[in-house]
Amino acid sequence: MNLIDQTFSRLKEARETALIPFLTIGDPDVETSVEIIAQLEAAGADIVELGVPYSDPLADGPVIQRASQRALKHQVNIRSCMEAAVKARSAGVKLPFILFTYYNPVLQFGLDRFFDEVKKHDISGLIIPDLPVEESAELLRRAEAAEIHVIPLVAPTSKERIKSIVAGAKGFIYCVSSLGVTGERSSFYEGVEEFIGQVKEFTDTPVAIGFGISNREQAERFSRICDGVVVGSAIVRTIEESIPLLQNADTRQDGLLQIRKFVSQLKA
Repeated sequence: MNLIDQTFSRLKEARETALIPFLTIGDPDVETSVEIIAQLEAAGADIVELGVPYSDPLADGPVIQRASQRALKHQVNIRSCMEAAVKARSAGVKLPFILFTYYNPVLQFGLDRFFDEVKKHDISGLIIPDLPVEESAELLRRAEAAEIHVIPLVAPTSKERIKSIVAGAKGFIYCVSSLGVTGERSSFYEGVEEFIGQVKEFTDTPVAIGFGISNREQAERFSRICDGVVVGSAIVRTIEESIPLLQNADTRQDGLLQIRKFVSQLKA
């Protein structure tokens, strides 16, 4: 059984909600990202999204864009992110890994070789925000053969497309809480609860929500109606604020602890 399925099955039995943090690999460097992944697990994370830095991230707001720019200065690429997963696993991390990447790096890699490498590097799932479901058949066929879950994104604007987007989905459904790009928010799409209810009408696959969730109160709110909560920009911002500590040998552990504390208080 895929590690993502095992995780949601365990959490359902315990009546808990999955905490799914996102980080940009290579921000501030790959070795530090590996250490941060271990801190995320220690803080109570259940699944981790490994963000591949990208020069033109259409779905990402300024916080994640800055993180991508910092990582790209170190020539971090999709292979670097896969290698980070292996290093984290070697360090004892047991969480499922999801690779968050735009489609162009996957195409450049070549689909067959890409899925060989994803499986070899013990990655359980993929999120590809710029690949519409209508154009995903070839990728989905290869993913199924490799037993890798492709996590679909569903937005409030999807409406009549919701049924086709979630049909046959595996792992979980990623519901977008707000219109626009990623980033911390004080308020969400007005009909977000109704929207999540609509998604659940069409699938028994776990439903997670992301885009804008940045504090414990918001995480608790959505934990009552979702199976998982994704937190991205708020964690990436915390990493950004911790960089001066992380880059000094005398304060490195303080920086890691600062990130861990922030994530631990999100676990509802």
